[in-house]
Amino acid sequence: MIHLENIEKSWPLEGGRSWVLRNIDLDIADGEFVSVMGPSGAGKSSLLNVLGMMDHDWQGGYTLDGIAVDALNGRQRQALQREKVGFIFQHYHLIDDLKVWENLDLPLQYRDVPAKERAARVADLLDRFQIVGKKDLYPSQLSGGQQQLVAVARAVITRPKVLLADEPTGALHSGQARIIMDLLGELHREGMSIVQVTHNETYAAEAQRIVRLRDGWIDK
Repeated sequence: MIHLENIEKSWPLEGGRSWVLRNIDLDIADGEFVSVMGPSGAGKSSLLNVLGMMDHDWQGGYTLDGIAVDALNGRQRQALQREKVGFIFQHYHLIDDLKVWENLDLPLQYRDVPAKERAARVADLLDRFQIVGKKDLYPSQLSGGQQQLVAVARAVITRPKVLLADEPTGALHSGQARIIMDLLGELHREGMSIVQVTHNETYAAEAQRIVRLRDGWIDK
């Protein structure tokens, strides 16, 4: 599903460069669940941003589901991102002035999904994630755990091939975090490829494999 070859990212400095990612070679199979760990500044979020095509300023080879990302222009990458990738962020990134159901509906509008199908998908996920009663509330009216449930639902409503989760439980208490991890496990069992960044060793171990970064390098 994912093939990275010699991915590197750096910032220019006077007299040299500051390296963020160095010589990253990584393969992630279709349907695999991988955790990425490492100390602060190790390059975890930078790697996730490359995988999610949120960052285009890098060098190397990146193939996603058979498509050479490094050969695409910005518009093509954006289209591929919308088609293949879902995101879960630590701080939810919901749209404050949209209701819960509207936050779920919006990604489908971007993909020109017909209104009847959009409504069916939104209803299905509201029911699955047990947030039907919250559908007409705004994010500010939800608890942190409820906001993250909505964020997970929004990330998977487009049925992406790859789900990228950046500290998905980092802002939650243990009970809420457990619900999110159980959802990720369920999505993985259904065949979704998942890459999560986490500092939590227990949650990291629930993936099939842990990739550890240190100073921008994969820690062998």
